[in-house]
This record gives sequence, C-alpha cells and structure tokens, in this order.
Amino acid sequence: MTSLRTATVQNPSISLSSRARLPSAFSFSTNLRFSPAAAPHRRLITVAASNKSAVLVDEKPGEAGIAASNKPTVLVAEKLGQAGVALLSKLANVVCEYNLSPEELCAKISLCDALIVRSGTKVTREVFEASKGRLKVVGRAGVGIDNVDLAAATEFGCLVVNAPTANTVAAAEHGIALLAAMSRNVAQADASVKAGKWQRNKYVGVSLVGKTLAVMGFGKVGSEVARRAKGLGMHVVAHDPYAPADRARAIGVDLVSFEEALSTADFISLHMPLTPATSKILNDETFAKMKKGVRIVNVARGGVIDEEALVRALDSGIVAQAALDVFTEEPPPKDSKLVQHERVTVTPHLGASTVEAQEGVAIEIAEAVAGALNGELAATAVNAPMVPAEVLTELKPFVELAEKLGRLAVQLVAGGSGVKTVKVSYASSRAPDDLDTRLLRAMITKGLIEPISSVFVNLVNADYTAKQRGLRITEERIILDGSPENPLESIQVQIANVESKFASALSDSGEIKVEGRVKDGVPYLSKVGSFEVDVSLEGSIILCRQVDQPGMIGKVGNVLGEENVNVSFMTVGRIAPRKQAVMAIGVDESPSKQTLKRIGDIPAIEEFVFLKL
Repeated sequence: MTSLRTATVQNPSISLSSRARLPSAFSFSTNLRFSPAAAPHRRLITVAASNKSAVLVDEKPGEAGIAASNKPTVLVAEKLGQAGVALLSKLANVVCEYNLSPEELCAKISLCDALIVRSGTKVTREVFEASKGRLKVVGRAGVGIDNVDLAAATEFGCLVVNAPTANTVAAAEHGIALLAAMSRNVAQADASVKAGKWQRNKYVGVSLVGKTLAVMGFGKVGSEVARRAKGLGMHVVAHDPYAPADRARAIGVDLVSFEEALSTADFISLHMPLTPATSKILNDETFAKMKKGVRIVNVARGGVIDEEALVRALDSGIVAQAALDVFTEEPPPKDSKLVQHERVTVTPHLGASTVEAQEGVAIEIAEAVAGALNGELAATAVNAPMVPAEVLTELKPFVELAEKLGRLAVQLVAGGSGVKTVKVSYASSRAPDDLDTRLLRAMITKGLIEPISSVFVNLVNADYTAKQRGLRITEERIILDGSPENPLESIQVQIANVESKFASALSDSGEIKVEGRVKDGVPYLSKVGSFEVDVSLEGSIILCRQVDQPGMIGKVGNVLGEENVNVSFMTVGRIAPRKQAVMAIGVDESPSKQTLKRIGDIPAIEEFVFLKL
C-alpha cells in the first residue's frame, strides 16, 4: 500500500464556484417566437390601481402580460429595487407582478425562465410542476430560503440562488438600534408622551458601557454587531462553533462556549440560523441558566426562541426586556402576549429594510439570476445542478457516506472549539486520475457545515462556503492493491486542533477521527478514534466507552427498552479483552435526557455521546 498526498484544496484549478458553463443544467429554448407575418404586438402599460402592478412588456393577446420573444422572461413576484430590474432588463424581458395568489403564480410560471421572490411568496412543488420544465432559476432576494421547495427545485433541474451579503450592515445596524432602544425604553416612552403623559421616573433605563454582550452566531451580521457594540464600550463575547479565533481576536471578541455565553451575558443578541439544532434553542431550560435581568435582542429568525417560554421568563424577571424583529409566525397574532408585553419592543421584520440594503440585494440577486440564465455557476447557489446519471449511480452510496461522516465528526467537536482544519483520506485501488473526489469533498463539507448553519452546501458552492468560514480541507489518496471495480474502499475524516465531546474519538495524535465504508450499498461507520466498530449509518447512534466486562450490552439494552427506545443494532469494538471498549448502539428514536443520564450512570460506562444523523 502506498500513500499519495495531494495539494491543499484552497485554489483548485477547477473551482466548484467558478463560472463554468452547464448546458445540461441551464440551457433553455422557447417555442414562443413571432414570424414577420404574425399579429402585431401590443404595448401594455398597467397603472397600479390596486395592489398589483406590472412593468412595460410586450404582450401577445391572451398571455396576461408575459412577454413572447427570443429573450428569457423573468417574473419578479415581489418588490425589487430599480437597479436590479434595470440590470435584468439588459438581457431579459422583466415582468413585475406583485401579490400573486398561488393559483395566479402557477398560471403564469410556464411562460417564465426565472422567478424572483422575497420571503412572502411560496415557491412550492406545484409551482415547479406548473412550469413544465421551463423555469431555470429561482432568485431569493435575501438570505433565508424557507419559502422555496429546494428538493422540488433540484428535481425539476431549477437552480435556486439567494443574496446573502447585501443586507449584512442593515441587519447589524437594526440590531444595535433595538439594543439601544430597549435599554433606554425609547418605544415605551414615546408612546407615553404621545398619550399625554410625562413619566420620567418610570422609564429610567440602563447603560450599555461596561456591560457584557453575548453574540450568538458570529457570522457576517453577528461580527458586524460585535464591532459596533465594542464601539459603544461593551465587553463582547461570542459563541459560534465555526468562528475563526483569529477573526474574533482581531475585533476584540472572546469566543466562549454556549453555556458560558448564557451565564455571563447582560445582553444577548441572536444571529444564528434557524435549523433543527437551533429551533427553540432559547427555552425554559436555557433561560434558567441566564443572569437574572438579562436583555435579549433577536434580528435573526423567530423560531430560535420558544416564545411562550420567553413570556414566562419576562414575567418571572429572569429576562428584564426583549427587543424582537422576527417571530415564529409573521405577522404575529394581534393578541400575542409576547408582542403586547410592556417590556418587549417589537418591529415588523425590518432588519434589511434600508434604502441602501434593498438596492444592494436587488443588484446581488439580479447578477446571480442573470449569470444563471447565461449558463454560469453561481457562488450563491443553494441547491445542486444536475449530475450525470452514471457518475451519480456509482458514487451514490459513497456520497451518503461522505455527508454522514462529516455530520458525525462535527457533532463530536466540543462547544467553543472552532473547526478550521479537516483532513480527508480516500483509500482506493483506482488511479488518482480515475477518481474525481470533488463531489465527495462537497458532501463532507455539507455534513460539517449544515448542522449548525443555514447555508445549503452542494457541488456548486462547497469550496466557496468552506473558504468563507475559514475551513481548510486537505485530501489524501491511499492507493490500494487490488481490483478497481469499486471506486473506494474507505473514507476517513479527521478534525485537528479541537476538543472532543467523546475522548475515545481522538486518534493517537489528538485529532477527532471517524472512518467509514460501504457494504452492500449501505454506508457503515468502521472506526472511531482507535476503536474498530461496524455500525450502519442509519437513524441515530449512541457511542459509549466502557470497561469490557460481561453484561454491558444487556444493561444498556434494558435501559433503552424500559424507556421504549427501539434498538436497531449494537456492536462493540475493543482494544483487548477486559480492557476498554466502545459500544455503538443504533436507535430509531431520540432518547430523552433522562434515558441518556441512566446510561451514563451505569458504573462501567466511562463516557458516552448521542449523535444524530
């Protein structure tokens, strides 16, 4: 067996985010053409007499304002800055029609090559089905893409792009505005004076200088909030598993664990994405860990706060005040206890609502859509282009393995440890030129980043996304003797310079190490740290380090059975008889905290961790 090391993947010769032509993914044609003998066009100008409007377009009778020409047609379904519309008009017929019902959108979409929306329009599977294959790109003018069915878009060969950078400063400024307004009771005092009252003693505020602000999520917006808070004289700490420590230090911010951030903060500003891991991350349990009198600002996503728990925390005095720009349901109910609470300041999702941000978003999304219509790969793509069927068929089980190894590895990283250096090793009997690992590397990147991020990683944006987060991925080929019939024998993922939640996952040289292989088309975990295991990567997994002695499988199995948790498999890897061993248990349901505590209380269990796949 020989080892062949490849260069670090920092500036690959064929970047996954470079502007390469993809005829199979983006080329399009239209049968809507006019011959010289065709009926003359009508010019349509619609003056907004209701809440719907349209720009000047060519119209063929009966086609409801959608242009028929050799140019692609872009439907703008929500308000877009004029600079973006002008940019798109250089290469496409642009139709602006707002507040379309789902039925109206489906009726028009089969005549459109591109669709641009904000957060109010739902782009569902029905929209893609109604497009009959013509829709090539959906542009989301903003960051979140909760309103676009990504799976359906990919299935119908439609690229989805967003505009993640243009509103960064606007969102950060709004966060600071809410921070200051909340601390000085600006909204409440304003309403009081306008009601004819003069209650100076009632609205005494608190100072920001010298107070500790915890920034939860240290991405683009979070880091800009931190910069501005430092300028106000605040001490700033941050929690983000992917934040580079050097970037935080350059701003003067201390990276801390989630628990430390909660327990030390006078103010908490939320800037994390809404993912399954962050949904209702501020709840009764986490509020109980905070300083009494903490103040909370949220300009991220409403779903990261359990709103009923926040009301309870406000009523009990744990939370002194809250300032919210986002809500679980938007607009929130008129009788919402949270919105009506006297110590809560609210705004109607204004984070990106500045003139400058709206124009910037318009230009950013227009450039992305225009590039996609020209057959270019967009760095802001959030779903994958079409992959040749023969490549996908061969690599499919290894693609699944790669993503799950990434997900396992990142869940083993202890809080506060920034993931910066990842090494991937591929063991294969094929020659290096006969195995393209870009898709596998992209899926490992996807597994590493997606569990704690709102970014959707794919072949298009994997390298770009990793670089943006300071994630350095190197690849190593291990050439095996034997038949090259199978593309790979195994994949190994190592994360260096981090602490582990499960010490047994550390290799002899101190890196978190997981390795897997494919058996009968199914991905398996074959090694954790130095321990050999044989675990099907389905459902969720409990890893336990134990003293190797009789009865351990039965004890753990009994605990799970008594708690009605179904076990799909159980395997044990050990160093030597009666020494240390690692037990891997596959479970169909997520065990409760009490169940996991009972497992940890078994005397021979030295450590354990629960991992969701």
